[in-house]
Amino acid sequence: MIIEYRIVEWNMNSKWSLAWLAIVLGSLSGCATMSSDECMTSDWTAIGYEDGARGYNTDRFGQHRKACAKHGVTPDFTAYQNGRDQGLVEYCQPYRGFSVGSNGGSYNGVCGVNMEPDFLDAYNVGHHLYTLRSSVNRAASEIESRENELDRIEDKLVRNAAALIADETSSEDRIFLLAEMRELSGRTGQLQAEIKDLHEVRARNQVELEHYQLVVADLGY
Repeated sequence: MIIEYRIVEWNMNSKWSLAWLAIVLGSLSGCATMSSDECMTSDWTAIGYEDGARGYNTDRFGQHRKACAKHGVTPDFTAYQNGRDQGLVEYCQPYRGFSVGSNGGSYNGVCGVNMEPDFLDAYNVGHHLYTLRSSVNRAASEIESRENELDRIEDKLVRNAAALIADETSSEDRIFLLAEMRELSGRTGQLQAEIKDLHEVRARNQVELEHYQLVVADLGY
């Protein structure tokens, strides 16, 4: 789906104010996992559960501790760990493994030995599906990019041809235009060959993807 963004006119002061605000907010969001109020009032069992259900590793608690230390608050590690263990039970289900893998997510090795094998099997199925989809999409994107370049070259060749026969064009400029047109024509041939190859690559990848989607369906995902 293509979304068209329309840029509304605004004055320079407003533009710089919004840009500065975006920078400040971005900096704040990247510096701390929790605010002062969150550190003061948090249910650390609930936070642990949420982090576990999202598949965070133990480094996440260190980030919370660092964030809350700035506000003089020490997180309750025991409560956090109890909650995280419960959250990991939810996260380490095979359906979640497939979901993480098929969306291109990474696995942080957080599941216990009893749950990890099934989780990883599902994750690998999903990740292979993601890889195949990405291959199809990448080939399509490269085709589009080269077709756009080809269109630009063809437009340039038309303009050069018009300039070549214009009365006001000097002999020196005509020499330059002819040389440029030869170069552009060579690039046109190269692009056409690349586009043809990419269509073949995309077709092969699409067939492989469709076959694997049937395998995934048979596995119940």
